[in-house]
Amino acid sequence: MGQLTSKHRGLPHVHFSTNDEGPPRYSPHHFVGRIQQHCEPPTITVSDVDLRSLRRPSLYSNLDLVPQLENYASSLPHLHGSRPSLETLRRASEVGCPAKSNLHDSFIDSFFARKRRHSSVRCMLNIWGVILFLRLSKITSEAGILLMWLIILMSTVVTSVTALSVSAIATNGRVVSGGAYFMISRSLGPEIGGPIGVVFSFANALACALNTVGFAEEVQALLKDFDVVMVDEVNDIRIIGVITVTLLLLISLAGMEWESKAQILFFIVLLVSFTNYFVGTFLPPTQEKQAQGIFGYRSEIFIENLMPDWRGPNSNFFQMFAIFFPSATGILSGVNICGDLKDPTSAIPKGTLMAIFFTTLSYLAISVTVVRDASGNITDILTGNITDILTGNITDGCVGLGCKYGWNFTQCIETQSCKYGLANSLKLLGQISGFYYLITAGVFAASLSSALGFLVSAPKVFQCLCKDNLYPYIGFFAKGYGKNNEPLRAYLLCFVIAVAFILIAELNTIAALISNFFLCSYGLINFSCFHASITNSPGWRPAFHYYSKWTALFGAVVSVVLMLLFTWWAALTTFGIIVFLFGYVNYNKPKVNWGSSVQAGTYNMALSYSVSLSGVEDHVKNFRPQCLVLTGPPNQRPALVDFVGSFTKHISLMICGDIIMEQDRKTRAPDATECLVKWMNKRKVRSFYSPFSSDNLRVGARYLMQASGLGKLKPNTLVLGFKANWRESSPESINDYINTIYDTFDSNYCLCILRMMDGQDVCDQFDFEVNQGFEPDEALMLETITTVFQNDQGKKTIDVYWVADDGGLTLLVPYLLTRRKRWRRSKVRVFIVGDEQNMEEGRNEMLALLKRFRLDFNDVIVMTDSERRPQAKNLNRFMDSVAPFRLHHEQQEGVSLEELKQSSPWKISDKEFEAFKLKSERKVRLNEIIRRNSQHAALVLVSLPVPQSVCPSALYMAWLDTLTCSLHCPAVLIRGNQQNVLTFYCQ
Repeated sequence: MGQLTSKHRGLPHVHFSTNDEGPPRYSPHHFVGRIQQHCEPPTITVSDVDLRSLRRPSLYSNLDLVPQLENYASSLPHLHGSRPSLETLRRASEVGCPAKSNLHDSFIDSFFARKRRHSSVRCMLNIWGVILFLRLSKITSEAGILLMWLIILMSTVVTSVTALSVSAIATNGRVVSGGAYFMISRSLGPEIGGPIGVVFSFANALACALNTVGFAEEVQALLKDFDVVMVDEVNDIRIIGVITVTLLLLISLAGMEWESKAQILFFIVLLVSFTNYFVGTFLPPTQEKQAQGIFGYRSEIFIENLMPDWRGPNSNFFQMFAIFFPSATGILSGVNICGDLKDPTSAIPKGTLMAIFFTTLSYLAISVTVVRDASGNITDILTGNITDILTGNITDGCVGLGCKYGWNFTQCIETQSCKYGLANSLKLLGQISGFYYLITAGVFAASLSSALGFLVSAPKVFQCLCKDNLYPYIGFFAKGYGKNNEPLRAYLLCFVIAVAFILIAELNTIAALISNFFLCSYGLINFSCFHASITNSPGWRPAFHYYSKWTALFGAVVSVVLMLLFTWWAALTTFGIIVFLFGYVNYNKPKVNWGSSVQAGTYNMALSYSVSLSGVEDHVKNFRPQCLVLTGPPNQRPALVDFVGSFTKHISLMICGDIIMEQDRKTRAPDATECLVKWMNKRKVRSFYSPFSSDNLRVGARYLMQASGLGKLKPNTLVLGFKANWRESSPESINDYINTIYDTFDSNYCLCILRMMDGQDVCDQFDFEVNQGFEPDEALMLETITTVFQNDQGKKTIDVYWVADDGGLTLLVPYLLTRRKRWRRSKVRVFIVGDEQNMEEGRNEMLALLKRFRLDFNDVIVMTDSERRPQAKNLNRFMDSVAPFRLHHEQQEGVSLEELKQSSPWKISDKEFEAFKLKSERKVRLNEIIRRNSQHAALVLVSLPVPQSVCPSALYMAWLDTLTCSLHCPAVLIRGNQQNVLTFYCQ
């Protein structure tokens, strides 16, 4: 545990601990409503002074605190440290003093107890890599000084724009370890962040291999100068490279302190080697240097080297660009170790931009003024009078710029055997410098510092990715060790990857691959900044203001274009890997919430489209059954949820309405809404959940129908479960249920009532009572419940009894069902009312109508016996069901019938029963037909009778029961609002 010592008066001396895994974690205290007998002072861990002053109450209440830093540590809105809730403030009279609080110190520590102040040194060390010393002269020779400067400036443009985007993202909140992956994933979400985390970690491991191979090349060349060869040139590079990366791994495992000291030493050596080079360019060249093509600053050489001289079939501008670009890829080094910076929001912008500026100047300054080809042979000097040499009198037949300076390199130029000069020597910077071996030391410092930096960065990025648990089988590498949480396992993985590419032992090949991976990272970083800017999220408030969303977009486009121009096959491979990893994360939907710009963009799009949709006139062709489903807690009625989801998923709106009665409100768990939403998401139900407190079902349903939805995204269909226990229920509850149906039609809503064979509520299937506060084992049982609507229906039929024209909803719902995979093979049969004389004519008319509706329903059955009298036993069963609700004349006993009817409006008088007798018999008869024809159906849909205002609620309830009783499959009573939902016109 570290310690923060304040240098200011009045500040406390506090102990702290560090946690880099995510947002600061602390021990939140929840205020309780019970009366505390003894008020204890807040318990805060301090060493010098009492910190109770940090929890100063506001002017309004002892519980209402002044704004404090710890309350804003969490990124989630419902986690707010020890700030009292609204309920606590409202019940303040019950609490005598503030609740106890532990001021957790990890949050303050995470802001102030960092070890590093700047990132510019690390960035410059990673930018100055082996390309500078071993390939810059070769690239300058082939591309020419002008194109070389263009390559440098284009690289600077890409890196500078990316640095601006990085600075904006890094200053938009606390950045912990994880570098580019952390920024992209928290900005664009796990779908994009996950793939780039894998690619970026891999790119850093490759960059470690690249710089190690460069170091091995230099050591191998040095050994060759002393005639020391272990095996051969290639295998010597492999052996030296593996030994080197092993030593670097040991330094990394020793801890960040050793690594930091080594980086400072490397930086000093690099500065000395640069000074040595520039001093050497001003020293008069010796005869030995002239034989190597070095003549100092000469205008003729400078002009000659301005233009390109491509050599080889694969030599071109973009090939040279691809080889050079890894030397500009160290700009994210500061971001990769942001968890070790004292103030990342300040250090990253300043350090990164400063590093780009100074390294660009150093690249531009190294415009090597050396002839392209030289033999290195002192005997190639031209002999004769110096005047003749300068006037060209004895240079006949001499080829090359060296002739003007008294050297004849014609033979090696013509035979292409020159070993020295700008185009041939990889040690040119050392040959030009004042002292050769200082440049060798510079190569060692540049290659080793970059390799060490990338070896440290890659495991930290990969550890952060593993901790997020976005991909399987990588959690093993998330474990950290020691007080700094060092990713030792990830170090070993990076070591294995680096060794595998070191064995290639080809610097140019590795450089081309690295360019693609880093350009991909830069493109996504720039796109992250652009996307976060255009979403206008209130949470996008970067402290760094010197950026533009359009420059960020430009940087993203340029990065993608350069990827394709450098190495198209590597670019396509990178895109393929990212698409695959993106698809995996998108399919699995990890349970993370980072407040990404994708979420903000989704909100903006939804809001924009909803507003624009409000001005669009409704059209029958675009009608969708937008359902308000009175499910109660959705997990208690999964069949109702699955049924509606079967024809609304990816098609229309679905809202699960939960009317919470007064007696249930107090026992409802605080996180009930969150649990129910998670249940629907796990069941893959695309629905909103809308709880509403009310005194009874009717009032709650009425308000939900009025207030649910937004603009055109409002429900137009109410879906209910059938009240199966209506006979045992109180008359008031029956009246409440039927009045809800009345209100539905009065609101011009369509209506569906689903009746299951075994009822709707799952608590009927278990011994325990299901509620929002269910135990974990009961929750598991609820999640595994499978309803009939989740099964494949095979070739069963969907029987539609379209006995009343409601506008077509009775036909539209089964059609939408057959578009689902589980119902695709089901055959829809349409039953209509007719007579025997005109049966065929009625059938043909209905077939013609279905054909015009473009509904593939070819089986139409005409019911010619629907007006026959029902069987006596069925009619008697109906009579028995309504008998408890009859109001007979002999029951009056001095009380008028009107008074009884007024006190019990749900009861059925003899006059009312006789008036509706014929309608009752027809419903009993229709049930007989349904049971006869639909014994093996998967689903039955029946036109719902519209209740007349004078119809008693108990009688109407008996009708609904009679229509759907004794069926062996789910039955749906359905009714449109008498407006067309189907049309056969094109406009």
